[in-house]
Amino acid sequence: MPRPRSLTESQIAAAALAVIDRDGLAALTMRAVAKELGMGTMSLYRYVDDREQLEGLVVERVLGAVDTTPPTGSSWRDRLATMVERVRRAVAAHPEVVPLTLTHRQSSPSNLRWAETVLGILTEAGIGGERRVIALRGLVAYLIGAIQLEHLGPLSGAGTRRIAALPAEEFPLMAETGRLAARVSADQEFRAGLAVLLDGLERATGGDGSA
Repeated sequence: MPRPRSLTESQIAAAALAVIDRDGLAALTMRAVAKELGMGTMSLYRYVDDREQLEGLVVERVLGAVDTTPPTGSSWRDRLATMVERVRRAVAAHPEVVPLTLTHRQSSPSNLRWAETVLGILTEAGIGGERRVIALRGLVAYLIGAIQLEHLGPLSGAGTRRIAALPAEEFPLMAETGRLAARVSADQEFRAGLAVLLDGLERATGGDGSA
């Protein structure tokens, strides 16, 4: 009987990510990944214990592409924006993975390195203690929520058109918002929303954002 071929975690993660990109997150199973790799399901268990471990490998493959080197030569606001945009770009091609980045954020080495860099920037900005905890959580919450909205409910989608068509006598502000929203690009929406959050952090520091 031939020996099973040797697989790397990178190969397994790539196969799992291919399944997710093609068929959606719900399709991620040991059987589906084994088929993607051209092997039997039980053979895959030689390398991976369960779906949870598969998920972790996928998250690390996606977030491993994020540059966690601290940006230089700009204000702390700009450096934070750069760190957030790096994650957005890495996840953009794999939007189905977004929920996994939340559930596996504490076990992903790449995510932990990203968070360490962000915390360093917040510290330099004079944000410490519990405020720093909340600031990090706020940035993560915005990032995950904004990416999900961008891909699952974009302003260019049918939902916006339905809101714009609401009867103005009953929903005057919603109807107007829908019409205005149709003009907003995904980049404009993401960056303007992030600016609102950073404005709040800047007020909390009592500074001018140039630290």
